Amino acid sequence: MPNTSTTGSTTRTSRTVAGLTWWFSGLPGAGKTTLALALAQALRAQGQAVCVLDGDELRQGLSSDLGFSADDRHEQGRRTAEVARVLNANQINAVVALVSPTRQARQAARDIVGQGRFIEVFVSTPLAVCQQRDPKGLYRRAASQEALGLTGVQSPYEPPTAAEFTIDTSQTSVAQAVALLVTSFPTSFFLHRTAAQRPRLHLLKPTHG
Repeated sequence: MPNTSTTGSTTRTSRTVAGLTWWFSGLPGAGKTTLALALAQALRAQGQAVCVLDGDELRQGLSSDLGFSADDRHEQGRRTAEVARVLNANQINAVVALVSPTRQARQAARDIVGQGRFIEVFVSTPLAVCQQRDPKGLYRRAASQEALGLTGVQSPYEPPTAAEFTIDTSQTSVAQAVALLVTSFPTSFFLHRTAAQRPRLHLLKPTHG
């Protein structure tokens, strides 16, 4: 089992409330989309409505006019948060997989969605692991294309300081991570507590078998 550290009291339940936004942030190749899709599957198995908002997919449509400048990245986050807010208002969970490299942009997304419905999940997989995985060849491209502006190599990523969850996918299985995400808090926990009152959970210990 993973080693979990918490502050505050944590109540476990077998169901989460519909109408939340789960915001997965981290370096390219960290495992954000993999976790997002697995979480969506788990929530659907509970009978909940879910929409996955993946950064790469959004850039093919909603954000096709945006590049990778700091301003464009911020706008990408803003648009995604606005979509998530509308989904939540209709009792649909939004599961977001987005690099969203700055704390300011992630706070702006939290403000748009609403403090009581925003769950920040920092996918903290180390850069070296992400570079080794390189599923889309981005790190290889960045080695020869300085203008690519790849987060973690050519532009900074600002790690969250108070994410609700921190998950290192090189140390924790997808199944374990998703199980904790969907069972950690009852319906009333998010809707009636500020971010400062929520527990912080960190999944760091390797899983064997």
